[in-house]
Amino acid sequence: MPDQARAAGAWRWIYVVTAIAALYFNVFVVVVQSFIKVAALNALAPTQSEPPFMITQAAVLAIFVLIGIGALICFRPNPAA
Repeated sequence: MPDQARAAGAWRWIYVVTAIAALYFNVFVVVVQSFIKVAALNALAPTQSEPPFMITQAAVLAIFVLIGIGALICFRPNPAA
């Protein structure tokens, strides 16, 4: 049984939030590294302050916020327990 299924009380949402946050930071770094090392992306945003970079990071953040909300809804405590 996965760890989040056995967590009780507030630990359930703490686990979900920290897991999603850790994954988001990893993806954030992948996007930054991609804009630095991939020639086509570097041409679009050489200093990482141009609109294509900002739009990409905003889209990644929005996706992870939605994933986080979905995960919190999915792993909410069971009221019957």
